[in-house]
Amino acid sequence: MDFPDLIRKRFSTRKYLPNPIEPEKLSLCLEATRLAPSASNSQPWHFIVVDQPDLKEKVALQTYNRLISFNKFTHQAPVIVVFLIEKPKLITQIGGRIKKKDYPLIDLGIAAEHFCLQAAESGLGTCMLGWYNEKNIKKLLGIPKSKDIGLLITLGYPAVENVPAKKRKPLKQLVSYNRF
Repeated sequence: MDFPDLIRKRFSTRKYLPNPIEPEKLSLCLEATRLAPSASNSQPWHFIVVDQPDLKEKVALQTYNRLISFNKFTHQAPVIVVFLIEKPKLITQIGGRIKKKDYPLIDLGIAAEHFCLQAAESGLGTCMLGWYNEKNIKKLLGIPKSKDIGLLITLGYPAVENVPAKKRKPLKQLVSYNRF
């Protein structure tokens, strides 16, 4: 698959088949994530693959509540990957303070997209989640209080065959050349 087709194929999957994920495909996604670039090669991440059904259900319950219910689809996904933000190298920390940039968060976003693109290339669907009860998930997974969860990604086979049309702003609204 060429890259433009891969980008068009990847979408936020919110309906999953119950089929298990082959270990080889999961490994490909994790390896693509491991190879993502990061500021000063800090690699400020750690990934927790939650694939044990009972535990995965408990994590899924922490992605919504009575008022915010848009993540209930997480129960369908056979895997949830938790992306932790690790402390970056000292040079990256200093640079981040000077430039007022959160490089580990940027790096985590790049790594997450590597994961999602590899998943799409492997015929899997993903959805990045930013809404979850961090405190409860940390307790469920034994994550130290000193660590932060950057995001969660659901993983599984999409239940829909057709990729939904992407609703994006036209390029001319997003790009300027030489000046704003």
